[in-house]
Amino acid sequence: MAAENMVPTGRSSPVIRQLESAFTKIGVTGAHKQILALVLIGCLFDSFEQNTIGVAGPLLKEHWGLTGTDIGFLNTITFGSAAIGRLLSGILGDRYGRRVMLTINLLLFTIGSAACAIAPNFTMLCFARAIVGFGVGGEISTAVTMLSEFCSPKFRGTAAGLVNVGAGGFGNFLAPAFGLLIFTLFPGENSWRWLFASLALPALLVVFYRRYVPETPRFLASKNRIGEANKVLSILASGSLKPRNLVVHEYLTTDHMADEAPEKSDWRELFRAPFIGRTIPVAIAILMSYGAQLSVLTLMPVIFVSMGYTLSGSLLYSMIIQSGSVLGAIAASLFGYYLPRKKVLTVGAALACLAAVSIVTLGANIYLVLLFGAIFQFFVLLLNTSIWIYAPELFPTRIRAFGVALILATGSAAGSFVPTISGMLFDSYGMIGVFGLAAGMYAVFAFCIQLGPETYGRSMEDLSQPAEADQPRTAQQQGSVGLELRT
Repeated sequence: MAAENMVPTGRSSPVIRQLESAFTKIGVTGAHKQILALVLIGCLFDSFEQNTIGVAGPLLKEHWGLTGTDIGFLNTITFGSAAIGRLLSGILGDRYGRRVMLTINLLLFTIGSAACAIAPNFTMLCFARAIVGFGVGGEISTAVTMLSEFCSPKFRGTAAGLVNVGAGGFGNFLAPAFGLLIFTLFPGENSWRWLFASLALPALLVVFYRRYVPETPRFLASKNRIGEANKVLSILASGSLKPRNLVVHEYLTTDHMADEAPEKSDWRELFRAPFIGRTIPVAIAILMSYGAQLSVLTLMPVIFVSMGYTLSGSLLYSMIIQSGSVLGAIAASLFGYYLPRKKVLTVGAALACLAAVSIVTLGANIYLVLLFGAIFQFFVLLLNTSIWIYAPELFPTRIRAFGVALILATGSAAGSFVPTISGMLFDSYGMIGVFGLAAGMYAVFAFCIQLGPETYGRSMEDLSQPAEADQPRTAQQQGSVGLELRT
């Protein structure tokens, strides 16, 4: 696929060169950290919500007499609607901006959580999970796109990866503990309702704080809203999202804008060369990874209960396994700063496959199951986080939100049917069916990722060019950039 890398995919205009130089000059400030914190709070509760079916699964089975297949079907509903929510959020995000979609998706997530808490039967719970899915799906893909667009070429991988440190890493790790806390505070047959209700309240606070997150400079520049882009860049440079007496610097100039029309977003571009050659293999890869991860997340507490452990014990063991998720997500964020994307994804997939096989072949006792399970989760989150880093770099700004949404929606689609398949395999074959399927899926992942281009150190607008900060300039360009950075 080396030839595919050389096809220009976005314009490398003067404003883009100025923008890359401004990001590099500004670096990482307190404003970046505030944006990260606000986004990650929302993503953390999104992750709690995605884990609630697995955490509450044993109680739901007892309360309504559900089967493993029924528990898997609840995730089918959730992640099927998440896929649709991501696609719609991507299209709207490319047209109207990233910022507005964060609030809309978080509100949907809050409404859905409250509806789950009061669901009178299994059917209504399925409808409520669909609402949750719409919100959660759009929230994550918008967050990944947004953070990658706020940062310099060097730091963008780490920033996007940190989303999954909060969502997939600490979120997956803390979800069983959060469930145990709620079950302890509100015991009884309706404790699962309190679990859903508790997830609706914190999200309302995040909606208030999201008012401080600005639109991304890349999106504003792509729409020729240069004044607004300069204001956001100046806010980032100030170190605070609410600076006093902000002085707006002219990082981006308007001298050349008369000859340039705003970039128009057209989602159909994604299905034409060169983008289709990137989208399809990476989408298949994430389908494999998400499918394997969500199957294990959903069924692990049920698996431990079937082994004879109590609900509290099964949630504790699930939390031990999820400790690998935190380390895997952190490792991916660090690798995003230093290592090529495809190398991390290829090696990680091979080791995830090996870990899944080890659980069923070497897991002779609970200690070995926990050890290999934690190792498996390490590589699962390493891969998922690395995909989140990789996806925004595959597309130029004009179609980035939809491109990222389409790839992540494929992962959500996996969550809509793979856990159901895994639930049936568990009902028939036990743990070996679940992890055998996971091993096969990671083998497919390793093959597919070879078909995509390398993006590390390349321009986000054109993969045929290096990141602008490393690109040689003409004397005229150097003088122009030097002037604007001294302003």
